[in-house]
Amino acid sequence: MEKQRDDILFGRNPVFELFDTDVDVNAVYILKDSPIKAKAAALAKKKGCPLKEVSSEKLSSICLGGVHQGIAASVAAIDYAEIDDIFALADSKNEKPMIVLLDSIEDPHNLGAIIRTAECAGAHGVIIEKRRSATVGETVMKTSAGAALHIPLVRIGNTAQTIEQLKKRGVWIVGADMNGENCLTMDYDMPLCLVIGSEGQGLHRLVRDKCDFIASIPMFGKINSLNASVAAGVLIYEAVRSRSLKGGK
Repeated sequence: MEKQRDDILFGRNPVFELFDTDVDVNAVYILKDSPIKAKAAALAKKKGCPLKEVSSEKLSSICLGGVHQGIAASVAAIDYAEIDDIFALADSKNEKPMIVLLDSIEDPHNLGAIIRTAECAGAHGVIIEKRRSATVGETVMKTSAGAALHIPLVRIGNTAQTIEQLKKRGVWIVGADMNGENCLTMDYDMPLCLVIGSEGQGLHRLVRDKCDFIASIPMFGKINSLNASVAAGVLIYEAVRSRSLKGGK
């Protein structure tokens, strides 16, 4: 399991994304004589926290050896949202909900990449599991380029039960898996939840059975599957395209 800390963000993009969030920052760490010291100082001032100049060795230790680009920040724990927050966001934009639900995505790089795509595409929230998901730590934050700070993230205990709750609220469940409908010809112009399976085994059987539709990405080469984050990106933007053609979102 990759080492990571839930309370440390590092890298220029993830740290400077904190300017536009309500996330509490405990301290900003910057390399001595760094060319981005002024911007780091502005962030520390805005967040009301100290700016600490440290050596390269110290910063590497804080970041557990990660590529920090000369800056890191100690932040409060991730403030997870509730499912109601996702619906409230969709309502505030007068849009049909578009939700991404992740069934056991254990690689933090995949999780971060999916969160980034979901936020860029205007999804209203990402749902992850408490026990069978990667931790939303600094690897996810860095891979998501800070997007994890700008989209509601919800943690759940039971995926199948959550799907049932979403169905009761009028959401249609589309799972990504093999042997389904061609995802390029499907209609996504509805309250929608896209379910993405794990890197190894795809959707769990019970989760697959609860989906209203199964969407499959056509394969034209000799390899018959895509990386989980790439598959998620294809489906998310196919949903955006489908909705845009009908004037929806």
